[in-house]
Amino acid sequence: NLRFQNNLKANRNLLEQVNDTSDGQFPFATILSCIDSRVSAELIFDQGLGDIFSIRIAGNFVDEDILGSMEFACKLAGTKLIVVLGHTSCGAVKGACDDVKMGNLTHLIEKIKPAVAAVKLPEEPSLRNSKNLDFVDHVAEKNVFLTIDNIHKQSEILAEMERNKEIMIIGAMYDINTGEVKFYE
Repeated sequence: NLRFQNNLKANRNLLEQVNDTSDGQFPFATILSCIDSRVSAELIFDQGLGDIFSIRIAGNFVDEDILGSMEFACKLAGTKLIVVLGHTSCGAVKGACDDVKMGNLTHLIEKIKPAVAAVKLPEEPSLRNSKNLDFVDHVAEKNVFLTIDNIHKQSEILAEMERNKEIMIIGAMYDINTGEVKFYE
């Protein structure tokens, strides 16, 4: 994402892209990211129409519907790469760290809590909340890895495709302060 970090972008003719994709789409990657308005995969990775499938949900976790979308993207549309993209200062992760209870958000946050439990430090309860941004960012990073584990456990199709080297599934973290993406393999 160097172009994004350097405030550069590929020169694209959007009308031409509309015409080029009118008969079909052939994206090379599927990006699972958060709904955070600062984390737009198309902008961060400087991609145009038809280049990527973008799946967004607060906390970038998987459920049956998201896995179905990923299976469509890889098995039927032919993407070769899945990126689980977390980010720093994630509001959904902060909510999980603080055990927020609020309508339907409560159920969503439950999906992120295993990442909170998996981060062992700090042990001091008063430091295991959204005020401690280092803790929040470690939980967000752990959530990326747990999401990848869940993809492997919950989708035999994607797990088999990865075993057969038909696709790669990797994690990444986007730093909202610098615009940099750090990749994990």
